[in-house]
Amino acid sequence: MKKFFFLSLGALVIFFALVLPNHSGMLKLSSLNRWPLELPVLLLCMIAFGRRAWVVWALALVLVAVTFMKLADIGMFAAYNRTFNPILDASLINAGISLLSDSIGTPLTYLLIAGVIVAMVLWLFALVHSLRVWAGLEMPNVARIGAVIGAFGFGGWAVADAGHHLEFWKFERSPPGTAWTSRLAFKRAAAMRATAIDLAQFSEAAQNDIYADATNLMDGLDGHDVILIYIESYGRASFDNALYAPTHMATLESYEPAIADAGFAMRSGWLTSPTAGGQSWLAHGSLASGLWTSDNGRYTAMLASGHKWLFHFAQDAGYRTATVMPAITMAWPESSKMGFELVIPATEIPYKGERFNWVTMPDQFTLATYPSLLPDDPRPDFLQIALISSHAPWVPVPDMVAWEGVGDGAIFNEMAARGPTPRELWKNRDDIREAYRKAVDYSLNATLSHVARLGDQAPLVFIIGDHQAAGFVAGSDNMDVPVHMIGPPGLVALIESWGWSEGLIPQPDGPVRRMDSFRNDFIDAFSGGTQVVEVQDE
Repeated sequence: MKKFFFLSLGALVIFFALVLPNHSGMLKLSSLNRWPLELPVLLLCMIAFGRRAWVVWALALVLVAVTFMKLADIGMFAAYNRTFNPILDASLINAGISLLSDSIGTPLTYLLIAGVIVAMVLWLFALVHSLRVWAGLEMPNVARIGAVIGAFGFGGWAVADAGHHLEFWKFERSPPGTAWTSRLAFKRAAAMRATAIDLAQFSEAAQNDIYADATNLMDGLDGHDVILIYIESYGRASFDNALYAPTHMATLESYEPAIADAGFAMRSGWLTSPTAGGQSWLAHGSLASGLWTSDNGRYTAMLASGHKWLFHFAQDAGYRTATVMPAITMAWPESSKMGFELVIPATEIPYKGERFNWVTMPDQFTLATYPSLLPDDPRPDFLQIALISSHAPWVPVPDMVAWEGVGDGAIFNEMAARGPTPRELWKNRDDIREAYRKAVDYSLNATLSHVARLGDQAPLVFIIGDHQAAGFVAGSDNMDVPVHMIGPPGLVALIESWGWSEGLIPQPDGPVRRMDSFRNDFIDAFSGGTQVVEVQDE
């Protein structure tokens, strides 16, 4: 009876490893209804070959790797609405740890990491022990031969199911049971192989650029300053989701008269971001480079290719290029490949106030301060500003203050001390969504108020959402983001062919283009005498 108990317990442990879902939406009791075809294969393999220790450890390590992959998928679906790809996503671990540390505190973060490591080690030993129990069954040789035959039989059954669902072949009905975990592992391996091929092709394509040797670019700007302002996590949800649309659309509409009175014209449209839930740099890279940097592998390949960003062309056209990055708190060597002459990270922005958890400083302070950080230069400016007050965890949310009272930022200290803490807020999804609504609205107020004050300088301003918030916040899987163009009427008229809506509210059915189209569209619209040298494939 005791032996039967341990055999059953061992089989149950392996069963859980095989039926564990890879999406939080599937974490329910109905997931236990699956009959994993891999289970009899593993148990019979243990009876047949399990006396070899390396077989036990090899299979246990495979099951741990599969468990980790499923858990990583759950996290990636929650944050970015996609599966985990080891080739592309290893670099996100540090970013995730940093965000978690700012949300729940450094000690608790490292305690959580240690807990995960200990849990995975314990899981490994639980699987090893479970497999060993079956390997230790005393069986006559004929029974072990039968186990080999049975393993091959169930293995063929699993292959039949996997091939049916992967559409290598089709049966009239799906075979009983499921080899779902094997299918998942196969698809992930295929995805990794496809990623490697895609990166090679992408790197080659990045070498070809129809504008690389073009002349007379951006002469249509007539020397006006250009400012690209990214608003973090500002997506189509601000217009489509009833939780946010009334607030955000009312804010946009309320600024239209003041911006018009400042002498600006306004147009708004849609762009499709390559990311959602985070990884803003992928959106920045796609928009400015003209390449679809949909993952970190492509982003790295793009930087290594020497492909010219919009800012390189602006330099060639006689502009001083700069980027204001209040989220950058460490070395950022890759910025040297983006076409910026001047990089202003958080450490060079003289904010003396308290941090807003992950957010280093309020957007209003960034916008009030950046002009004084630009050295005197006779050239016009081509600037990028990446705002961060609407970055998760969305608490606390600052209040707008009088622009002349911003000072050194100490005025924001009381706001930075407000509760709830991120740990308290993130216990309730409705509270998270409410905080997100307020944070985006604050960023819109700060940005539009700042732009309305620029009337005398007559720059050309683009206000761009970098990506949607995570799916449970945005309420949809849509990847579109709004973009608003504000500037002198003569310049705004040059984008007539883009089909953007007048004002600050883009039409719901307006044209949508991917972010990587923006670089070329911008060059085409504002380069009256462009001469393009066509790149011929050999």
